[in-house]
Amino acid sequence: MQHDLISDRARALGLRTLKRAAGAVTRLVPITPPVLLVGPGSALRLGQAVAGFGHRRVLLVTDAVITQLGLAAPLAEALAAAGVQVVVFDGVTPDAPIPVVEQGLALFVAEKCEAIVAFGGGSVMDAAKVIGLAAANGKHPRELVGYFKGRHGPAPLYAVPTTAGTGSEVTVAAIISDPDAGQKMMVADSRLVPEMAALDPTLMTGLPPAITAATGMDALTHAVEAFISLWATPYTDRMALAAARMIWQQLPRAWQDGSDLDAREQMALASTYAGLAFTRANVGNVHAIAHQLGGRYHTPHGLANAIMLASVLRFSLPDAAPRLARLARHVGLAGKTELALAKKFVDAVQALNDALEIPRTLAALREEDLEALAAAACHEADFNYPVPRRMTPADCTALLRLVLSPTAQPAKAPAKRRAQRRPAASSKAVKASRSTK
Repeated sequence: MQHDLISDRARALGLRTLKRAAGAVTRLVPITPPVLLVGPGSALRLGQAVAGFGHRRVLLVTDAVITQLGLAAPLAEALAAAGVQVVVFDGVTPDAPIPVVEQGLALFVAEKCEAIVAFGGGSVMDAAKVIGLAAANGKHPRELVGYFKGRHGPAPLYAVPTTAGTGSEVTVAAIISDPDAGQKMMVADSRLVPEMAALDPTLMTGLPPAITAATGMDALTHAVEAFISLWATPYTDRMALAAARMIWQQLPRAWQDGSDLDAREQMALASTYAGLAFTRANVGNVHAIAHQLGGRYHTPHGLANAIMLASVLRFSLPDAAPRLARLARHVGLAGKTELALAKKFVDAVQALNDALEIPRTLAALREEDLEALAAAACHEADFNYPVPRRMTPADCTALLRLVLSPTAQPAKAPAKRRAQRRPAASSKAVKASRSTK
């Protein structure tokens, strides 16, 4: 037992040192942010701009719901009016499964497309990124999983996000999934950042409150994890702090009144700022766990992040209290000590979740899956994320058990503890928010 403990401490110290070194290297990697068009009508303006770039044939990557609603029609019409042929691929489904990415890739190649416009949520933008990179390198999407697996950059990519959460319009990564293995996988390359993105709040006014809440908390998770990251820089701190305060102020407004264009635009900007922050500073343990929940149970990414955020931050307090206290002050909280402020911030995150009617537990989670989920999450975190406090599998299992639905608890669980928990995420709520990632 003592040998295991010493070994684990040594491992944690070694990983921390390696990650700090890796962070120093990543700061040298050039990342060109996209040109941003912001405000009502910016999606149409993006279409007009793309038409002027000389592309003759463009693949419009989206999903069936957006096609049915006609949201992308003005952009497509602007391109067509300028003589650009638009090939529509609207087969993207949640989590960007590899077979779906293969279909989009085949269409891009068969139609001899020259550029891609991604119009949708995180799954749409991630699928578009991998389609473009695979086409440019003649590789199967699975061969691109990992860091810088393509010799060439992707085909020119433009993005129009229809949710405010993923930040994929400014990030260097794409998440795709293997439905057979029940796993999510990351493709990362600094050239995956779109060349131009439109943040059009009119496209987000019809989002249901549940999706608004989950995607908004996804953006907050990006900002917070970037801020407490070992790779944080003055630049990522500015982006993360701005995003956190904007989300704190605007998310309740957008959730309460989906037609509030100002709140929607501010949330779109906050999501982008958070994306810029974590593109450099990376994410952490919340994402490591959320990816496992998404891979195994198809839990929407934003919902998984939201459910796990407060618990993981509470776990991180011993090593992240000063940074969490600074976040607390920035969003308007007050406290007598750094630790008191940090705890107040964690409590306030949970209170925000509660106000947005985000459940505290996950109905799909099963006791018998906890150890496997924890092992996979720790592996992902250990080899990817510069977290302030490393999770062991035992730590992660305990965190997962906190969000286990009362109906999935062992019979001997104390009745009082079960009674204090909020209802688990209903199947209806989960289904409603799957389109986001």
